[in-house]
Amino acid sequence: MRRALAGLTTRGRSFVAAGATAVVCAFVLGERDLLRAGVLVLVLPLLCTLAVARTRYRLACARRLDPPRLPVGHEARVDLRLENVSRLPSGLLMVEDRVPYALGGRARFVLDRIEPHGKRELGYRIRSDVRGRYRVGPLTVRLADPFGMVELLRSFSLSDTLTVTPAIVPLPSERLSGAWTGGGDSIAGAVSAAGEDDVIPREYRHGDDLRRVHWRSTARHGELMVRREEQHFRSSGTLFLDTRRAAHWGDGVAGSFEQAVSAAASIGVHLVRAGLHLRFVTDAGETLPAASADGGFEGLLLDTLAVVRRSKGASLTAGLAALRGRTGQAKDADGLVIAVFGALSAEEARSVAAARRGAGTCVAVLVEGYGHAGHAARSGGVAGGGADGPASAETAAGLLRASGWRVVAIRSAADLPGVWAQAGRAGEDFVRDGA
Repeated sequence: MRRALAGLTTRGRSFVAAGATAVVCAFVLGERDLLRAGVLVLVLPLLCTLAVARTRYRLACARRLDPPRLPVGHEARVDLRLENVSRLPSGLLMVEDRVPYALGGRARFVLDRIEPHGKRELGYRIRSDVRGRYRVGPLTVRLADPFGMVELLRSFSLSDTLTVTPAIVPLPSERLSGAWTGGGDSIAGAVSAAGEDDVIPREYRHGDDLRRVHWRSTARHGELMVRREEQHFRSSGTLFLDTRRAAHWGDGVAGSFEQAVSAAASIGVHLVRAGLHLRFVTDAGETLPAASADGGFEGLLLDTLAVVRRSKGASLTAGLAALRGRTGQAKDADGLVIAVFGALSAEEARSVAAARRGAGTCVAVLVEGYGHAGHAARSGGVAGGGADGPASAETAAGLLRASGWRVVAIRSAADLPGVWAQAGRAGEDFVRDGA
């Protein structure tokens, strides 16, 4: 009731003040008619307040985002359903859904009346040109009485999350050599070429699928035996993203960091959809462990890249250590590594070059950005730059190529499809001219 009284409009407060004044004057002057008029004027807003207070919990709300995850620049639709669950019709309702400013601001509607157990369907569209995770809602309803005496703000607790991912650039269907490594229980191709009677079984282990039980071997050995898993050629790889603030130039969508994030997202989605068991590593270390497409890795990667920010770290040591920890293992030495970097100093390029182990395919994507050349000139970062300053793309590319890395340089993620085919060709490197 106190909250309802706090919702009195200017008209309602004026009626209360006039009624109270009339009642006081009636007692002072001894006028009964004035007392009756004062009581009437005073009671009217109080009755309206009571009526609104009794109906404030009689509304139900549901919201649906379609889709809940979308790339920057695309639209999502928000569908609202407001239901009157009381036995009385509602009065005038002013409905407002709280929407972050980046998604277009608040959505407001006015509903004249909702009949008992009636429903109203509302909808609007939102979009964002900035990636991130945004909270949509909760819905607020401003309840008003027919006389305009009271307006009570009611806020629902329901809210939803919209994830705006980086822009995804479709890449050509070019398979990178060296990305395929074996996995399974048997020697490559041995079981897949064997028949039902030639399969070599093993003893049953806890968790094995009972559909793999080999009954003939079970009868022969007197214990439960199962077929070995067929050898599948399984793709595995690592996606690396350099998030250091010092390695990127510019702000906003045109900055090198946003272009690097978009390039990493495009590459990651392309590789996962191609069937790779991918993991995600940044300069701070491993962020997402390896998982297949069936494990929902694409969604996890996009959710992570939607909120990734430039780090304050100045070193690649932790990230390269995580990279070596995986590629240095024998079973993964031939896996694929695709690293997306900003500007690299000569010393950093040498450290990255040393991270390559075995005969695996390593691809470095150097994102120059549109402000890199000017910044490099101002900071003295020219070809052959020192360890403390950013080297030119040609210098970093030369150091990486010398150790077996394939190198491509781009200014924006839109340049990636044009150089992707070159990255897939063994023994060939290509640096896009930024002029």
